[in-house]
Amino acid sequence: MNIDINCDIGESFGAYSLGEDEMVMPFVTSVNIACGFHASDPSNMYDTVKLAKKYKVAVGAHPSFPDLVGFGRRVMALTPEEIKADVIYQIGALQAFCHAEGIGLQHVKAHGALYNVAEKDLAVATAIAEAIKAVDEKLVMMCMTNSKMVEAAQKVRIRYVEEFFADRAYTKEGNLLSRKLPGAVIHDEDEIAERVLRMVREKCVTSADGTRVDLDAQTICVHGDTKGAVQIVKKIHDKLRENGLQIEAFGKWV
Repeated sequence: MNIDINCDIGESFGAYSLGEDEMVMPFVTSVNIACGFHASDPSNMYDTVKLAKKYKVAVGAHPSFPDLVGFGRRVMALTPEEIKADVIYQIGALQAFCHAEGIGLQHVKAHGALYNVAEKDLAVATAIAEAIKAVDEKLVMMCMTNSKMVEAAQKVRIRYVEEFFADRAYTKEGNLLSRKLPGAVIHDEDEIAERVLRMVREKCVTSADGTRVDLDAQTICVHGDTKGAVQIVKKIHDKLRENGLQIEAFGKWV
């Protein structure tokens, strides 16, 4: 059985450093690189692409609402047409750095509030899917499991994968528990690794209120800015390997 581990990285900005990108790289197979709208800048984007190339990790664009001050976590009242243009712009910027380094772009994963809105709003999800197809129809759209994003990818007819959030609690409806609520982010390494293994094997997760939630994900997300991210992703990586799972970038098998 194949599984991918992805991580949001490249989120430093100018003199400000965020995350331990190089330390995470050996334990992931795909990375989502910030494209300047919620974090990063041209120099950091370029450096992060070079880092991914060094570790032979598949690269994805991580577009967001134009919200650098709020780290892309605030909902903005953009039209679907504006969202499509913003996503095309961000994909194109990262794609240029990939081209400069002679590597391909594998996927696109929306960030923060844009991802959360697309999860429930088909018009927004479709705008993202159309933007991806407009740039390169071979790109893969990373989607929240059982969401409008999956419906949009199918509607626009682009490839997609569904992801599971290793360190986030779920509601009984299969959505992510709001970060405003206690317990939304899980920090215990062993608990995280065990729930990931169960998801891969049994295609389910236990929600915050104890309900079984069925889902089928092909990629596991670990947040690079979470406290202890390196230890968490290493624990997941080792747990999956110990149980005979093949960890590799989904672009090779979806």
